[in-house]
Amino acid sequence: MGKAGLPVSPLAPTSFPDLPVIEGVEFASGAAGVKYQGRTDVTLIRIAEGSSIAGAFTKSSTRAACILDNQDKLARGKDDKAGAAIIVNSGNANAFTGARGRESVTAVTGAVAQALDLPEGRVYSSSTGVIGEPLPHARIIAIIGDLATGLDQGGAADAARAIMTTDTFPKGASATIAADGGDIHIAGIAKGSGMIAPDMATMLVYIFTDARIAPTLLQQALDRGLSSTFNAITVDSDTSTSDALILAATGRSPAAEITDLASADGQAFVTALHGVMRDLAQLVVRDGEGATKFVEIQVTGAASDGDAHRVAMSIANSPLVKTAIAGEDANWGRIVAAVGKSGAKADRDLLTIRFGDMVVAENGWRAPDYDEDKTSAYMKNSELVIGVDLGLGQGARTVWTCDLTHGYIDINADYRS
Repeated sequence: MGKAGLPVSPLAPTSFPDLPVIEGVEFASGAAGVKYQGRTDVTLIRIAEGSSIAGAFTKSSTRAACILDNQDKLARGKDDKAGAAIIVNSGNANAFTGARGRESVTAVTGAVAQALDLPEGRVYSSSTGVIGEPLPHARIIAIIGDLATGLDQGGAADAARAIMTTDTFPKGASATIAADGGDIHIAGIAKGSGMIAPDMATMLVYIFTDARIAPTLLQQALDRGLSSTFNAITVDSDTSTSDALILAATGRSPAAEITDLASADGQAFVTALHGVMRDLAQLVVRDGEGATKFVEIQVTGAASDGDAHRVAMSIANSPLVKTAIAGEDANWGRIVAAVGKSGAKADRDLLTIRFGDMVVAENGWRAPDYDEDKTSAYMKNSELVIGVDLGLGQGARTVWTCDLTHGYIDINADYRS
């Protein structure tokens, strides 16, 4: 069973990965009783001095207080060579809580700054859970002292569990690069199960590396990977108020500093970072609320990459497509309808649709060798690929989604109660 008492997703990996220790990053987790008693619900992360910090955040116009605070701090860049910290709570989003919400952020980050002897401007916070409820920040502050004394480089797995809400399994991913002078390690954790749709970040994600790299380059490396990872997934088309990605580079690797993303080491770092981002993003989809199918949607032949993205997301977010997938119904007509409503340029007679390696529709009509039995058998798989070629140009995009089952309704119908 997951943290919230839900059955573990059938799409979950068999175990949490063995993440490499990132020198200069320590974790501690505890139970503050933010919403539930007896659940680990707060994580404190300390990041060594001299670290570079980058971030990406939800574009919701009703962003939570912690998001606004994080964005302000990163924009100011003050004390960017001092140590840093991240404090995360689950159970309460501290969103749509007015001035009181900002006061809670200030109180929590100030307490962390005092406990760890850090500038308050280098303490970042995240809150996830119910919207519209005041954050009981005194409960969080009450355990900060214990968390500060319990910081441990090996605590990433516990941290991944502490930040879960309706997640049914903790999420982690890593990579190691052989660079000039030594290895560079990357490790990340994430939470996310519902309210998953672009734009960034639509979940909580914390990624750490021991690479030596300036904040500006680190931000560029992060930004380049968003469109093909965290902005290429959807569970339910709903964008959260509260979600964030924070990336920290401690500079503790013996490898030479990355000063150019176009260099061999720069390219290797970017590729590895984006791989970790993609792995974490896909794990979120595999834990989609009520999900039983993991679906990759490949759109090619679009007039532009933007059009390809519009078509892919139209298919991925279609309740009719997603429920057909849940019912293992090979209803390719719903793909046709989703393409048509996307707003992208499309021509019926140039369209090709594939389920796996089977062409089901082409040239404006059902494929001549279409086999309903074979297609229906394919739909019973737990992992599916739907391909759409628009026949118009070179635009392409791949996104990932899941099916829509009654389990999603069960989880969200009584989320607050």
